[in-house]
Amino acid sequence: METMIKAVKENRGNCLDNASMESFFGHMKDELDYKCCQTFQSLQLVIENYIQDYNYDRYQWTLKKMIPVQYRNHLLSA
Repeated sequence: METMIKAVKENRGNCLDNASMESFFGHMKDELDYKCCQTFQSLQLVIENYIQDYNYDRYQWTLKKMIPVQYRNHLLSA
């Protein structure tokens, strides 16, 4: 079976390309108590709650001390 998907990589990667996501996942791994999860569904719920908290409740110094959603809306309204 042939797929219509084609991988494209135009430029060499830069170590800073994915730095923000690497930082996010590093914090998430440090802060989550994922060892208490007995099922995939419980792990999924813990991760979803963490992302919700991160985006809607946690102020970020690098985002002018705004929460990520607030900062995004600030940029869109400018």
